Amino acid sequence: MSKLSKKSLIASTIIGALAFSASNFAAADALTKLQKAEAQIIKASSKSQSKIDNIYEQTQELLAEYRNTVDEADVLRGYNDHVQLMVDDQKANIKSLQDQIAGIDKTKQGVVPLMYKMIDTLEKFVDLDVPMNIDARKERIAALRDVMGDSDVSVSEQFRLVLEAYEIEANYGTIFGVYQGELDLGDRTITADFVHMGRISFVAQSLDMKNAWVWNNEQRAWEALGDEYLKPVTDAVRMARKQLPLDLAKLPVFAAGAK
Repeated sequence: MSKLSKKSLIASTIIGALAFSASNFAAADALTKLQKAEAQIIKASSKSQSKIDNIYEQTQELLAEYRNTVDEADVLRGYNDHVQLMVDDQKANIKSLQDQIAGIDKTKQGVVPLMYKMIDTLEKFVDLDVPMNIDARKERIAALRDVMGDSDVSVSEQFRLVLEAYEIEANYGTIFGVYQGELDLGDRTITADFVHMGRISFVAQSLDMKNAWVWNNEQRAWEALGDEYLKPVTDAVRMARKQLPLDLAKLPVFAAGAK
């Protein structure tokens, strides 16, 4: 081969090598760019996924809050319904109380005059009745009149006291009692023992047990008893004081309405 040919071959080889090297450089540069682009894409994708994850977590939190809010709303709705029932019941009770108060006012208008009539009737009854414990009974009636004028005493309490006085008067008809007091004989007054068997018999005896009297309710006066009644009256006094056992006693009868 001639020197020129060898030189041409070497030159061609160098040019081919340079061309190949240039081609490799171009490919490497493209690969680098591609790798950078992929890296950017991956990085961008990672950021996007992170944003998606954050959005998902926020969505789950909002969903949980919504569900809690819905649950609380249901609870509050149920509680409000319960409270409304209570309010409605209280309104009904208030209405009932208002009606009762109005009724009480009307009742008072009828009860108060009735009580005054009851006291007047009781006073007349005591005045006409056998006068055992007469002072205490009249004091009770006077106290009732004072109570009726006392604004600090309720109408219900006033009515209770009036009924109580009637009950006490009714009990006098069943009591076997004795007490000591002043006996007005018209011309003189002495201390005596008084004993009564309900309203059937009301007798008195001097403290020396030498004289005895029986109340005549028709005459509204005391009448002297004969000596045959002295011991029976003494025994009746002692039985009423539980100094003797209860037994039959012969006592005169001068009850209300007796002839």
